[in-house]
Amino acid sequence: MSRKLKDIPKPLLKRFRKRLYTTEHETGEHNVQVFGMDIHNPVFVMAAMLVVFFVAFALVMPELSNTWLNGAKSWSVNNFDWLFMLTSNLILLFCIGLVFSPYGKIRIGGINAKPEFSKLSWFAMLFAAGMGIGLMFWSTAEPLAYASGWYGTPLNVEANSAEAYHAAMGATMYHWGLHAWAIYAIVGLALAVFAFNFKFPLSLRSIFYPLLGERVWGVTGHIIDTLAVVATIFGLSTSLGLGAQQVASGLHFLYGEESADGVKSLFGIEFGLNVLEIGVIAFVTMLAVISVVRGLEGGVKVLSNLNMLIALIFFLFVFIVSNPLQSMANLASTTVDYAKYILPLSNPVGRTDNDFYHGWSVFYWAWWVSWSPFVGMFIARISKGRTVREFVSSVVIIPTIVTMIWMSVFGQVALDQYANQVGELANGVTDASLTLFQMLEQMPLSTVTSIISIILVMVFFVTSSDSGSLVVDTITAGGKLEAPVPQRVFWAVAEGCTAAALLYGGGKEALKALQAGTVSTGLPFSIVLVVMCVSLLMGLKRIHRANEQLFEEFAEHKQQLKENTDDTVK
Repeated sequence: MSRKLKDIPKPLLKRFRKRLYTTEHETGEHNVQVFGMDIHNPVFVMAAMLVVFFVAFALVMPELSNTWLNGAKSWSVNNFDWLFMLTSNLILLFCIGLVFSPYGKIRIGGINAKPEFSKLSWFAMLFAAGMGIGLMFWSTAEPLAYASGWYGTPLNVEANSAEAYHAAMGATMYHWGLHAWAIYAIVGLALAVFAFNFKFPLSLRSIFYPLLGERVWGVTGHIIDTLAVVATIFGLSTSLGLGAQQVASGLHFLYGEESADGVKSLFGIEFGLNVLEIGVIAFVTMLAVISVVRGLEGGVKVLSNLNMLIALIFFLFVFIVSNPLQSMANLASTTVDYAKYILPLSNPVGRTDNDFYHGWSVFYWAWWVSWSPFVGMFIARISKGRTVREFVSSVVIIPTIVTMIWMSVFGQVALDQYANQVGELANGVTDASLTLFQMLEQMPLSTVTSIISIILVMVFFVTSSDSGSLVVDTITAGGKLEAPVPQRVFWAVAEGCTAAALLYGGGKEALKALQAGTVSTGLPFSIVLVVMCVSLLMGLKRIHRANEQLFEEFAEHKQQLKENTDDTVK
């Protein structure tokens, strides 16, 4: 039986569409045009005011803002660590259930929808947007930190022991593997289904229509979208801040000097605390503005593909010079370590490794949750035409495999240098933003590879920023896919300013300030994600039932046509 909508009579299609969720609400109907922008009132205004207030507060009273952020983080972690863990576990199980359920056959965008991008470009864009800067920053620092006990060890294993090395790789993959991408997959799938199958605005509020009905277009929906924008801004700012720290550290590592009293200089120019990092943010934000003006096709897609090419060359170099056979053995070992530790690390009950549990795992889940509106909406925009099964399995499994390969090479090289007392890494993690460059220093062409890594981080920086800007634009434009250029520029600059404010307010504890901002905004959105799963399931059930009824009616229609034709012939 043909399953092409063009073969199905219009009366049947009309009945099919009535069986789906329908609304009189039109995309952008509450929008107002101001200063060349097409903004949703009041989501844009509320989100912009919150971001501007935070930036101003951090600049005027940096110490107080840092104290408040860290206080909010401590309260969230100490009281709701179980919620972050439970959310990530439930979402992964939900993803597995969807893949094997009848709903896996549902096609995003409708039965006839076709993918807009090749699988290679699709993978490149979702991976560059979802993990880029973080992988560059933590791929060497994180395993080394766990093995050496820099800030706790997984499950309190003895630091520097043989077990610590295995636990380090298992815990690293736990944070960067299936759980993380499952969070992205659910948000992306929910947005795509309600935007492309139900024809609702591409906005977080649309997902909750099965639970809230027409109220999603009112105050409740405004709150949901504003939360999504703020979470996205802070989640992105954390990554941009980490990227800026790594670029600044790399530049100083290659070309800088440090005086006896600790004053750093680059090319003979002295810089105060975090000044170079803020300068990097300003420069890359300018590049992001140029890219975001060019849009999805001319900006993000081109940069994502360039990113993947540079990353592949960089990876192959490290893979080849660090002993390929050993790297392949490390991959097998990392896979086993991941399988061994995923269940114990997923269990929040009876944990005694509070430094590791709160300082690492809870932070990561808050980070992924904060990133989920941004990465989810970006993936949704580029995933029309994929089936639910293809979407979920690809978004969860493919990046996890790539991450495992990357971590097995970079992480294991760092661990080997630490174990064998080679170079600066013999001392463990002294500065997380420097570990990649300290590792590369012990390899051939270290200056060249360090420059390449800086470029790679900056390109990841740009793709993350402009992808995030496009997403925030869409939410604050009431779900419109194409927001005016001034609006794109506004949010690209807002992301850079927030990252700079976090660094400035954090001072010497800038990394903790970045983490505090992420955890504080990730908590309320964790609750939103759990409810989102329920609403998505209701939506998929409605589509599945409507599809089955449509094809049953179409089969009856074809049989009736056949009988009529036979009667005519007779």
